[in-house]
Amino acid sequence: MSLRAVIAPLPAITLVTTIALTACTAGSFRPQNLAKTEVDQVTDLHILAQEAHLRELTIKLYRRNPRELRKQPGQALEKRLQQLFGERSELRFAELDNRQATDAMLLAFDDHYTGDRVFAVMAGLTDMLRRSYDYKVEYFMLDELDQQKLYNSARNIEVLVWRLSHKRDPQNQPYLLSNEMSEDARPDNLSFERLFGKMIALQDMMAEITADSSNRAINRVVQGAATMIFLPI
Repeated sequence: MSLRAVIAPLPAITLVTTIALTACTAGSFRPQNLAKTEVDQVTDLHILAQEAHLRELTIKLYRRNPRELRKQPGQALEKRLQQLFGERSELRFAELDNRQATDAMLLAFDDHYTGDRVFAVMAGLTDMLRRSYDYKVEYFMLDELDQQKLYNSARNIEVLVWRLSHKRDPQNQPYLLSNEMSEDARPDNLSFERLFGKMIALQDMMAEITADSSNRAINRVVQGAATMIFLPI
């Protein structure tokens, strides 16, 4: 089954209603909520969900690639998590040559890069997704989302998944380990694929909701193996 089939989105109105009702039931009322539309509340929940998925993905990648953490003397997982998620803001690090978003992710697949490839991937991915929400931590009535940024970020996650699965270093080894492969070339551990699938689905759903609410079209692209490049955010 393809990744797209697994994450086929529900109708936008169904998701809006379901999540909004959940938020009203589970969360306490705040005066600020009076300045939020239903879509704003859904957006806030999507942002929180993505941050949780990104944190989980960081932990999984370091567990599969412990050598990357050891590249920085004295480095520890908790310190990396603090660097990435201590504040929900723009990410820029000197050890990544101040590269951000997709430029940071590309470092992880550069033969000449000798640093922590997990950190490059996760700093870039986290920054890219935050950028797709204009680095806001919550949305209000006058705030606007860009449906194309959200859509492009979903495609970029697909590109990252493809690179993790197919890109090899000069020794013909994966730059980073994610899913384990069985002898018949099927993934034995699908936890990475499922997690990436959830992240893609969230971005695609927000792109659809934004396009529907603003009456703006999404410029859709079709990518094959020969054109697996990151899209601008």
